[in-house]
Amino acid sequence: MKYEPMRDGYGRAVLALSQSHDDVLVLDADVAKSTRTEWVHRQNPAAFLDMGISEQDMVGTACGMALTGLTPFLSTYGVFLAGRAWDQIRNTVCYNHLNVKLAGAHAGISVGPDGATHQALEDLALMRVLPGMTVLTPCDSNQTYQATLAMYEHPGPCFIRFGREAVPVVTEADEPFVIGKNRRVREGDGVTLFACGAMVYHAMQAAELLEPQGVSARVVDVGTVKPLDVEDVVRCAQETGAAVTCEEHQITGGLGSAVCEALAAACPIPVERVGIKDSFGESGAPDELMQRYGLDADAIVQAALRAVSHKH
Repeated sequence: MKYEPMRDGYGRAVLALSQSHDDVLVLDADVAKSTRTEWVHRQNPAAFLDMGISEQDMVGTACGMALTGLTPFLSTYGVFLAGRAWDQIRNTVCYNHLNVKLAGAHAGISVGPDGATHQALEDLALMRVLPGMTVLTPCDSNQTYQATLAMYEHPGPCFIRFGREAVPVVTEADEPFVIGKNRRVREGDGVTLFACGAMVYHAMQAAELLEPQGVSARVVDVGTVKPLDVEDVVRCAQETGAAVTCEEHQITGGLGSAVCEALAAACPIPVERVGIKDSFGESGAPDELMQRYGLDADAIVQAALRAVSHKH
């Protein structure tokens, strides 16, 4: 199986967009090597601006660009973009519904050795709560590439989240990304595993482990956390009767909250949430941290068994 960082897909996409669309400008906050926007700087420097370590100013500058008809793509670590610049994103980008595209890199606890200060575990909640914001959570490098292209075509504020580490490539390179629609990864009728980001692969592994235990698990890739594909979420709930949400994020405010909100209104079923449980991360090897914080396939299996045991 091929492994590749999701940020590589973002770098390829913004380079392609900058070369094919004169309105695209790529802004970075002094981490272009990490976010892969250095590829734009090298190959199309006229479309690239390094704003320095000034996330708030970068957002404000991008808003001015958007008001002139340009389409700015901003990138930096997700914890700094969603956190430090939240006021500017709320009051300038979203309040005015400007066509600004935000990319939060190095998301989740799998950032590893960088530790708690650099591990974005609250960014989905911070972005999802903003009126008019579209929130994308691709699962691999191919999907990150396609989702970034889709952001360009989608009017208004958008936030895309991706990690640093190389993760398994589980989608086809030419598979389109449709904003607002889930992707069915695996069929099953005993429990639905709703997953986003790198957790999609862990959910796929969990489904394989559940099969010998007599549990048929459906795996759903939720590439858009907002607007959530409520119709599909409810359909899966009705057809399987139990669910697990899987995210490399706090269990509060992200995918788990979005799914539970949808099901509470339309189809209440047992739901278990796999994610960070009200804590900060720590430094460590990515795989060890995923296991320590209960985000690996074994944790999803146990959550699925609990959910199934509560079915009526």
